[in-house]
Amino acid sequence: MKIIGTQWKVKEKLKGLTSKQSNEDWEITYATPIYGGWDLMVECKFSNLDDLEKIITFCRTDQELSEWIEATTTLISIKKNYPP
Repeated sequence: MKIIGTQWKVKEKLKGLTSKQSNEDWEITYATPIYGGWDLMVECKFSNLDDLEKIITFCRTDQELSEWIEATTTLISIKKNYPP
Protein backbone atom coordinates (compact mmCIF):
# COMPACT_ATOMS: atom_id res chain seq x y z
CA MET A 1 0.00 0.00 0.00
CA LYS A 2 1.17 3.52 -0.69
CA ILE A 3 -0.36 4.71 2.58
CA ILE A 4 -0.10 2.54 5.70
CA GLY A 5 -3.49 1.30 6.90
CA THR A 6 -5.38 1.73 3.65
CA GLN A 7 -5.64 -2.03 3.07
CA TRP A 8 -8.92 -1.95 5.04
CA LYS A 9 -10.30 0.78 2.77
CA VAL A 10 -9.28 -1.22 -0.32
CA LYS A 11 -10.93 -4.34 1.11
CA GLU A 12 -14.21 -2.48 1.70
CA LYS A 13 -14.17 -0.91 -1.77
CA LEU A 14 -13.61 -4.28 -3.47
CA LYS A 15 -15.97 -6.33 -1.27
CA GLY A 16 -18.85 -7.60 -3.37
CA LEU A 17 -17.72 -5.82 -6.55
CA THR A 18 -19.34 -7.44 -9.57
CA SER A 19 -19.78 -6.86 -13.27
CA LYS A 20 -22.56 -4.52 -14.34
CA GLN A 21 -22.39 -5.53 -18.03
CA SER A 22 -24.64 -8.30 -19.36
CA ASN A 23 -21.83 -9.80 -21.46
CA GLU A 24 -19.44 -10.13 -18.48
CA ASP A 25 -19.44 -12.67 -15.69
CA TRP A 26 -17.00 -11.72 -12.97
CA GLU A 27 -17.07 -10.83 -9.29
CA ILE A 28 -14.79 -10.27 -6.30
CA THR A 29 -15.56 -13.20 -4.02
CA TYR A 30 -13.17 -12.49 -1.12
CA ALA A 31 -10.77 -9.80 0.08
CA THR A 32 -8.70 -9.67 3.26
CA PRO A 33 -5.68 -7.78 4.59
CA ILE A 34 -2.65 -10.06 5.14
CA TYR A 35 0.83 -9.76 6.63
CA GLY A 36 4.08 -10.38 4.80
CA GLY A 37 5.25 -9.45 1.32
CA TRP A 38 1.79 -8.27 0.30
CA ASP A 39 -0.83 -6.24 2.17
CA LEU A 40 -4.06 -7.61 0.72
CA MET A 41 -5.30 -10.78 -0.93
CA VAL A 42 -8.28 -10.63 -3.27
CA GLU A 43 -10.07 -13.62 -4.77
CA CYS A 44 -12.25 -13.26 -7.83
CA LYS A 45 -14.08 -15.48 -10.25
CA PHE A 46 -14.44 -14.89 -13.95
CA SER A 47 -15.43 -16.72 -17.11
CA ASN A 48 -12.59 -15.63 -19.37
CA LEU A 49 -9.28 -13.80 -19.20
CA ASP A 50 -10.81 -10.65 -20.68
CA ASP A 51 -12.93 -10.38 -17.53
CA LEU A 52 -9.83 -10.76 -15.36
CA GLU A 53 -8.23 -7.92 -17.30
CA LYS A 54 -11.25 -5.71 -16.48
CA ILE A 55 -10.92 -6.45 -12.76
CA ILE A 56 -7.20 -5.69 -12.73
CA THR A 57 -7.64 -2.55 -14.82
CA PHE A 58 -10.34 -1.29 -12.44
CA CYS A 59 -8.03 -1.81 -9.45
CA ARG A 60 -5.21 0.06 -11.18
CA THR A 61 -7.23 2.96 -12.61
CA ASP A 62 -9.97 3.71 -10.06
CA GLN A 63 -9.16 7.12 -8.57
CA GLU A 64 -9.26 6.08 -4.89
CA LEU A 65 -7.64 2.69 -5.40
CA SER A 66 -4.80 4.16 -7.48
CA GLU A 67 -4.04 6.54 -4.59
CA TRP A 68 -3.86 3.63 -2.11
CA ILE A 69 -2.34 0.78 -4.16
CA GLU A 70 1.34 0.98 -5.02
CA ALA A 71 1.61 -2.24 -7.04
CA THR A 72 -0.37 -5.36 -7.90
CA THR A 73 0.66 -8.97 -8.40
CA THR A 74 -1.70 -11.35 -10.16
CA LEU A 75 -1.62 -15.08 -9.46
CA ILE A 76 -4.01 -17.41 -11.27
CA SER A 77 -5.19 -20.65 -9.74
CA ILE A 78 -7.56 -23.21 -11.20
CA LYS A 79 -9.82 -25.72 -9.55
CA LYS A 80 -10.48 -29.04 -11.25
CA ASN A 81 -14.14 -29.41 -12.19
CA TYR A 82 -14.93 -25.90 -10.94
CA PRO A 83 -18.62 -25.27 -11.63
CA PRO A 84 -19.28 -22.61 -14.29
